[in-house]
Amino acid sequence: MLDIRLFREKPEELKTALETRNGVFPLEDIIELDSRRREILTRTDDLRSERNRGSREIAELKKKGEDATELMERMRVVGEEIKDNDEMIAELEDRIQSLLLEFPNLPHESVPVGGDESFNKVVRSWGEPPVFDFEPLPHWDIGESLGIMDFERGVRLAGSRFTVLRGAGARLERALINFMLDIHTREHSFVEVQPPFLVNSDTMKGTGQLPKFAEDLYSCPSDDLWMIPTAEVPLTNLHRGEILSEEDLPLYYTAYTPCFRREAGSHGRDVRGMLRQHQFDKVELVKICSPESSYRELESLTLSAEEVLKRLELPFRTVLLSTGDMGFAASKTYDLEVWLPSQEKYREISSCSNCEDFQARRMNTRYRPNGGGKVQFVHTLNGSGIAVGRCLIAILENYQNREGTVSVPRALVPYMDGVEVIGGRSVP
Repeated sequence: MLDIRLFREKPEELKTALETRNGVFPLEDIIELDSRRREILTRTDDLRSERNRGSREIAELKKKGEDATELMERMRVVGEEIKDNDEMIAELEDRIQSLLLEFPNLPHESVPVGGDESFNKVVRSWGEPPVFDFEPLPHWDIGESLGIMDFERGVRLAGSRFTVLRGAGARLERALINFMLDIHTREHSFVEVQPPFLVNSDTMKGTGQLPKFAEDLYSCPSDDLWMIPTAEVPLTNLHRGEILSEEDLPLYYTAYTPCFRREAGSHGRDVRGMLRQHQFDKVELVKICSPESSYRELESLTLSAEEVLKRLELPFRTVLLSTGDMGFAASKTYDLEVWLPSQEKYREISSCSNCEDFQARRMNTRYRPNGGGKVQFVHTLNGSGIAVGRCLIAILENYQNREGTVSVPRALVPYMDGVEVIGGRSVP
């Protein structure tokens, strides 16, 4: 959520920044509503002062035995006006808060300005795409031929965009989850958390999923519960409504969870295979820190996600997203894109974002600086560390062999009970 002071003090700068975010936002409506609220608030403060003076005068008149009827009637009218004004102020505040929820975060000054992904900037690349002496297959053909992916039964069980993994496929998914969690907890100081996979509406609002993205979410309305689209939601909300101590910052959290998305706006996109699913596994990284350190933390967060791909020896590139391609809550985002031979291009496998105080304002998560001083909002960051299903896809496609088998990345062999090749005798 944006600071209301921006609308009062820097409306033109705010308008310019919002124009880079691909949308139409009710800027003038908030400015007008806030102006009316402050006018009524000023008038109400004056009335309260008048009521306080009147109360003292009434007491003095009664003490002297004089008639206070006229003044008491005036105070009754003042009291009713104060009550009416308080109701109007509350209504205006609710309307302002509702409108504020529609506004995206403002981009950091280092973010490229542009309307779509064509303005994104590649900041670095790692590894070289493999060169095959045969025509590489897409992951769905590899998975089905090895008997480790079952798309037909996934559809039969739940509908389109669901997949059944079996045998070495299920083992590979589990191996990747453990591998990623071990890196982040043992080497990068993240604390592992097992959060709920269902959360309430306030939790979804805290990280910006509601109200804007309601149609992309699965919900249980009778219980006010939503299936999480990412572990970012419960992890970031762990300290909703709390005042932390600066000495406790930064906080690093990681979690493996299944994630659930309706993909309402992706009809016809990536319909084959496992690239875009309604249910998928992900290891998430979240940081909560002071404003002064958040951009250093973004760089280290991105490196933590990159390390997973380096250990798996998967070619990837790191891309700085433009203003028009960033997520709703982000001020700055790096995407990691892994090479997929079947598509002959890089595809997103992780997004690492600094949300600054945007989510913290929605969650009312603050910290008290060392040595005292005014309580401030924390900064929150999140990143995929990484998307497990897409990682599995990348392994199948980049490590495929001419004879139809798939080599297991060296870093994963211990997590696969020593299995070095999927296929032939290695298939359970």
